[in-house]
Amino acid sequence: MGKELWKGNEAIAEAAIRAGCDCFFGYPITPQSEIPEYLSLHMPQHGKVFVQAESEVAAINMVYGAAGAGMRAMTSSSSPGISLKQEGITYLAGAELPAVIVNCMRGGPGLGTIQPGQSDYFQATRGGGNGDYRTVVLAPANIQEAVDMVQEAFDIADQYRNPVLVLADGMIGQMMEPIEWHEVPKRRLAPKDWATTGRKGREHHNVINSLYIDPNECDDFNVELAKKYQVIKENEVRWTHKDAEDAELLITAYGTPARIVLTALEQLRAEGVKAGIFRPISLWPFPEKALHDLALRDNVKAILDVEMSIDGQMIEDVRLSVEGRKPISYLGHAGGVIPTVEEIVEAGKKALKEAK
Repeated sequence: MGKELWKGNEAIAEAAIRAGCDCFFGYPITPQSEIPEYLSLHMPQHGKVFVQAESEVAAINMVYGAAGAGMRAMTSSSSPGISLKQEGITYLAGAELPAVIVNCMRGGPGLGTIQPGQSDYFQATRGGGNGDYRTVVLAPANIQEAVDMVQEAFDIADQYRNPVLVLADGMIGQMMEPIEWHEVPKRRLAPKDWATTGRKGREHHNVINSLYIDPNECDDFNVELAKKYQVIKENEVRWTHKDAEDAELLITAYGTPARIVLTALEQLRAEGVKAGIFRPISLWPFPEKALHDLALRDNVKAILDVEMSIDGQMIEDVRLSVEGRKPISYLGHAGGVIPTVEEIVEAGKKALKEAK
């Protein structure tokens, strides 16, 4: 099959349909509004359910209900809308319900701007809601990755009975690129015999719940969740790197900034600077061991983290991975300002100079 030109948000929506999404519940907010707009037209054509809820809070709780009934359920939003969904997301995790959530990040805090940002990293990877829970977080750097990840996200969610967050920035949602629709490998999934679909010959009712009055019972449940999260950490870590094997300067970035870094690498190499990039694809679980092993090579003299947030957020995971054994500097902007190739080149040179 040949390539087709798609807008990011519309491609994400189409990917959800192709993944067998049964129900979508959402609310319009820039820069992701094309996702519900596309699905409002196409979901009914496929015999699926689309509901524009009265609010983001209502939308995520509709996802909870549909997921509890065994449906493949999804929602999407942008930064302030995801904040409103946080209570529902922790309920999904606490009830062990699979769901796919797309966040096309914009600048913040508060209402912020409608331009792309990456200041939701902490919210995505540290939970955002209450309790000891985790969501799988996948970060595409282009539209092809976005559509592939959305399709696989439904299988990941079903396999682990856990919410999966696809964390894109607004640039990826709004840009257009050629993509190829291809078969995404399917996982062997267990039947949803836990779903609230009637007794069906069982001697008991299925109950969806995250409330434990007995503290010891709640503690035991959290221990079981932690075991599941450990399995996810062992199986779902993803990353990529380029020109990193001989790099003196290692640049870390994800999403749109990682694309810009690729061009900066070419310029740095042309100027005699051995530079490479390490790009996390799963932000949780974070590829800490892979980054640790790469960054601690003798040839790496300095690390530069590039993000679209004011002081850096992923940089905290970079620091934890490197364990303070290499100097780490930062380049970033907030509010929708995107780092330029020239800025990255100059910051990289400066980082190397200060490290020597």
